[in-house]
Amino acid sequence: MTVTLADVAARARVSPATVSRVLNGNYPVAASTRERVLRAVDDLDYVLNGPASSLAAATSDLVGILVNDIADPFFGIMAGAAQTQIGGPGDGSGRAGGEKLAVICNTGGSPERELTYLTLLQRQRAAAVVLTGGAVENPEHQAAMAAKLAKLADAGTRIVFCGRPPLPEGDALVAALAFDNRGGGRRLTEHLISLGHRRIGYVAGPRERTTTRHRLEGHREALRAAGLGALPAGGDAGGTATGSGDQGDDDPLVVHGPYDRRSGYEATLELLRRAPDVTAIVAANDTVALGACAAVRDQGMRIPQDISVAGFDDLPFSVDAVPALTTVRLPLFEAGARAGRLAMGKENPPPGGIATIAAELMIRGSTAAPRG
Repeated sequence: MTVTLADVAARARVSPATVSRVLNGNYPVAASTRERVLRAVDDLDYVLNGPASSLAAATSDLVGILVNDIADPFFGIMAGAAQTQIGGPGDGSGRAGGEKLAVICNTGGSPERELTYLTLLQRQRAAAVVLTGGAVENPEHQAAMAAKLAKLADAGTRIVFCGRPPLPEGDALVAALAFDNRGGGRRLTEHLISLGHRRIGYVAGPRERTTTRHRLEGHREALRAAGLGALPAGGDAGGTATGSGDQGDDDPLVVHGPYDRRSGYEATLELLRRAPDVTAIVAANDTVALGACAAVRDQGMRIPQDISVAGFDDLPFSVDAVPALTTVRLPLFEAGARAGRLAMGKENPPPGGIATIAAELMIRGSTAAPRG
C-alpha cells in the first residue's frame, strides 16, 4: 500500500500542509515539529513525489552546477564546495527535509553544451543554477546566454556565477563572484621582474575565454609598467616598451592553447624555439605549468637555476611539485561554498550583485633570479 502525505501527517500529529512545508523547506517550521515529521517520514518510508511536487511549485529540488571539466581540480573544488551548501543541513541524518539535489553538468568547454544544459535545467524547473569558470567572449553566445538566463530567472531559478564576470547585458543574476585574474596576473609578473627577469614567456589559455584575457592583460600591465614589451625572438634582453604593451597575436613571447598539461608542454617548446633566451615562463594555470616544467627538463634545463616557471590557481598539487610551484592562489573552495549559499538563498548577495575575489601570490621554489 502506498504511503501518502496524509499518512505522514497523521503519524506526526500535524497537518498535511506542515508536512509539505518541512519536506519542501519553503517555510519556517519549529525544530521539534520538523523532527517529528522527519521521524514519521523515516518510520513510514515515505517518498516525496518529485515530479508532482515540482509541477505544484514554481521550482523543483534540482540545482545545476555547470563546469567545463569535472576532472580539472579547478572546477572540481568549486563544484564540491557548492554542493556542501546545496545539499541541505548536512547533519548526516539522511533525511529529506528541504535539501536540494545538485547535478554536475560537464560542458567540456563547449558553448553549445552550456546552452543545452541550461535548456534542460529550465525544463526541470531547477531551483538554482551555478555557472563556474570563465565565459566565452563571443557576442552571439553572450546574447543567447543572456536570453536563456532571463527565462530561467523569470521561472524562479536563482542564478549565480562563480569564477566568471557578469554578462555585458542582462540582469538575471543573483550574484557574480569574479576572481581578480587581472590583478593576480600582474602581481605574478611583477614578482618575476623584481627578481631580474626581462625575457618572460607566457603560455596563455584559449583566446576566447575571459579568464585568458584577464590574466594576460595583468601580465602585460606589469611588463608595460616596467618598460618592457614584446621583442623579436633573440632580441636585446633589456628591451623597451613597444606601443601600449599589448602585442596581440604578434607577440612572439605568448603562445595560446587549452588549459591542460599537453598544451603547457608543447607551447613551452614553441616558446623556447622562438626565444631561446627567455629566463622565465608564466603558465595560464598550474596544470599547464606542469607541462611547461616537463618541457624545460626535457630540454636539459633546470628549474629555477636555468629558467623559472610559475602557474596560476594554487591547485593542491602545486605545493608538491619539485620544486614547489610559484603561483597565484584563488580561494576556490571558499568561492564555491559562497556560490552555493547564494544559490540557496542562505546568504545575501553582495552590493550590486557583483563581488571581486582577491588573488594571493604564493612564492615558492620554482622561481629565482636569472643567472648572470
